[in-house]
Amino acid sequence: MIDPAIDITPQKGTPYIYTYACSEDERSLCALEMRSLFGKVSQSNVLESFVKIDPSRSPFIKERISVIYEAENLDNLYQQVEALQLSGATFKITYVKNKGKTKSENEGFERRRAVEREIGLHVNGKADLRFPDQSFGILHVNGRWVFGEYVKSESVWFRHQKKPNGYSTALSTRVARAVVNIAIPNPKGIKAIDPCCGIGTVLIEARSMGIDIVGSDRNQLILPGARENMAHFGLTGEIKLADLRDITNHYDVAIIDLPYNLCSVITPEEQLEMLQSARGFADKVVVVTVEPVDEILLKAGFSIIDRGVANKGLFSREVIVCN
Repeated sequence: MIDPAIDITPQKGTPYIYTYACSEDERSLCALEMRSLFGKVSQSNVLESFVKIDPSRSPFIKERISVIYEAENLDNLYQQVEALQLSGATFKITYVKNKGKTKSENEGFERRRAVEREIGLHVNGKADLRFPDQSFGILHVNGRWVFGEYVKSESVWFRHQKKPNGYSTALSTRVARAVVNIAIPNPKGIKAIDPCCGIGTVLIEARSMGIDIVGSDRNQLILPGARENMAHFGLTGEIKLADLRDITNHYDVAIIDLPYNLCSVITPEEQLEMLQSARGFADKVVVVTVEPVDEILLKAGFSIIDRGVANKGLFSREVIVCN
């Protein structure tokens, strides 16, 4: 957090710049998350937006710069940085690599370190590379240099892989976290439900982001494991035994990972019943499926507003956003 006594009023331009990284298999899901969080997609690894997102929310965002200064060249940027008042706070500068630049435009390691040192000499404060009070980033993007508060993403989802109980067909924690962001880009005032919560993978990602979500499942054998998984990470939240078709409370969003394994075979008629019920208790539904369900969704009364694919080798899940 920036100390309010420090003068870092943004000067102009886009306030926030994010860098992204994803594999080819994740590109579709990553783009869907971008559209959900920011309303647009970047064709490079850098996205500029007026929307402020904690980078640790996304499995794809690597870092965020909250822009304070920007200039066409480094000399002008150095001059602006001299006005930065840190009030005795220590600092660290990180040169953020723009992987969208051409090979000839990319700066080598020594050049990046030289830029960090040079801009650090113009900051009115004491450098501390290990435990700085403030972290700043510098990035060359879209023909200009930007400088601002730097926040690196923490891979929270990665820690959640080590839960006490697993399930062979559960979403990966990385995909689950993206699905939660797609379903609930702005959590403020949102009440959500995962009515086929299984082992609790989606619940854990959502609750770790402070989202108001409850879980339920009709399989009573799996619920103790889901509750233990939540408690393992110090998270709380309601997880109850209930068939999706019996839910009566109303929610803003439902995330439904349709059952598909050998122990949870459901017919198209049952899928329709489930989705018709969801149409009644949720304003927005994000469906995760391994089977084509467009016709069933439309028959249940939904409009499909966006979609993406989460691939893992030859195995694919479709993520469909409906209202």
